[in-house]
Amino acid sequence: MRASWARCASGAGPCSLPLLVRTHIDIAAPASRVWQVLTDFDAYPQWNPFIVGIKGTPETGAVLRNVIVNNGSTMRFRPTVRAAVPGRELRWLGRLGLPGLLDGEHSFLIEETGPGRVRLTQAETFTGALVAVPFIRRKLDVHDAFAAMNTALKQRAEHQ
Repeated sequence: MRASWARCASGAGPCSLPLLVRTHIDIAAPASRVWQVLTDFDAYPQWNPFIVGIKGTPETGAVLRNVIVNNGSTMRFRPTVRAAVPGRELRWLGRLGLPGLLDGEHSFLIEETGPGRVRLTQAETFTGALVAVPFIRRKLDVHDAFAAMNTALKQRAEHQ
């Protein structure tokens, strides 16, 4: 699914519209294996074309140091882990500057679809005043980067 816009709750006038980017992929591996690949942050530079580095621990409340590459641009940020449920969910919140300027809640959901099979959904909801700025909105189009990461994670989980 490409990026999609949601309307403000009030539906009136300009406001900080959220932007949702969501991708998914089916993986022929158990949830525990997908979780292990997803949370082995030290190995990211070996296989991940989007999140090329993470330092920190996948624990609720931990602050991570992430490095992403998207469309030739590199960005560093320090999100806070909001949920880390082994074999099910990893979610963090990153911010650009002050809260409400540009916030991104990134999530990975792992759902069992059969014996030894899962669906991985990677999503991010961007909110804040800068989401409505066209130049910024274009920078937030990470759909292809998410899809590339999903494919690489699938390859690693199924064949290693």
